[in-house]
Amino acid sequence: MATDTHRAIETVWRIEAPRLIAGLTRLVRDLGTAEELAQDALVAALEQWPGQGVPDNPGAWLMTTAKRRAIDLIRRNATYRRKLAEAGRDLEESSPDIGALVAEDDRIGDDLLRLVFVACHPVLSTEARAALTLRLLGGLTTDEIARAFLVPEPTVAQRIVRAKKTMAAAGVPFEVPRGDELAARLASVLEVVYLIFNEGYAATAGDDWMRPALCADALRLGRVLARLAPREPEVHGLVALMEIQASRAAARTGPGGEPILLADQNRARWDQLLIRRGLAALERAESLTDGEPGPYVVQAAIAACHARARRFEDTDWVRIAALYERLARATPSPVVELNRAVALSMAYGPQAGLDLLDQLMAFPALRDYHLMPSARGDFLVRLGRRAEARAEFERAAALTRNERERALLLDRAAACDPPG
Repeated sequence: MATDTHRAIETVWRIEAPRLIAGLTRLVRDLGTAEELAQDALVAALEQWPGQGVPDNPGAWLMTTAKRRAIDLIRRNATYRRKLAEAGRDLEESSPDIGALVAEDDRIGDDLLRLVFVACHPVLSTEARAALTLRLLGGLTTDEIARAFLVPEPTVAQRIVRAKKTMAAAGVPFEVPRGDELAARLASVLEVVYLIFNEGYAATAGDDWMRPALCADALRLGRVLARLAPREPEVHGLVALMEIQASRAAARTGPGGEPILLADQNRARWDQLLIRRGLAALERAESLTDGEPGPYVVQAAIAACHARARRFEDTDWVRIAALYERLARATPSPVVELNRAVALSMAYGPQAGLDLLDQLMAFPALRDYHLMPSARGDFLVRLGRRAEARAEFERAAALTRNERERALLLDRAAACDPPG
């Protein structure tokens, strides 16, 4: 029973920690203090829930516990009365109303989004902004962030520690920027929101193929951003991309949680409402685009090609390959080139994809990236080179940190054996 409770606590913490830290940061105006208070609430849950049971609303329990500790901290602080004045309410001595402390002081009214902009402050490097936001809002471990960025784990850990110290020293305010400052920080925010979505869509580690709560958080943040910056085509492009990708969620796993590849998915299970919303957002983005479309608009156009195809065989791979070429010009990246290789293999045959993969071996970041040997294995199967394909699938399985994906890759390796 205690083990089950601890599993429940771990799950609740993974889901609720970003909201908890965001709400506490707005209350105490210090990120480090907010994280400490959140950890205090987690310790309290570990102490009390095994004996008392998991509360009906565990997220609210954690928030209430943490905010009561925040009130105690504020009361001990020399600036207690100034904090009360900022909040605009008096605290009740016996049963404080935490919500009274949290005044709606800007037009967003969303602590998570506010925390994204704080973490994406220009005082931090681009890499530090993304890593810190994924840690705080995505609930990702440093290892998972490292996998997302294709960098060593110690590098990410150092970025996060330095980012927190830099923010504390600079006294970064907990607020959403406006005007020119908002536009300057928007690109970094979009990158972070999409990375959060991707971690939910295809988890880099653990026992689950997907983490739907992360996808939901990223989608919600993207929709709020679209209301915040209605004339920004890249915002609508990102929303379109996430809506269309999220539409496939129900078809991406089998009854036991096993992954189902795009070619094998039952497209009748794709969410048509999300597809319509995504296509509408893409249309909005394209109508706002003046000149060459940005990377999120291009990626949304690629996703739309899949969404419009009634069957996998109907997919317009020639257009997708052309769009990936455009994306590679806009944002040169080894991962974009890897995706372009897949599109080329579908449009012009597996040898075309394999030729590009051979060129990509020069990129150190891809040498230990599990999708590289996975793609090679797929091309080799289609070329009839099954023994080589098996070795590639086995190597990919050894590189991935996701148990579901590892099982899928090992199954694909076994399928390369001749019958009997």
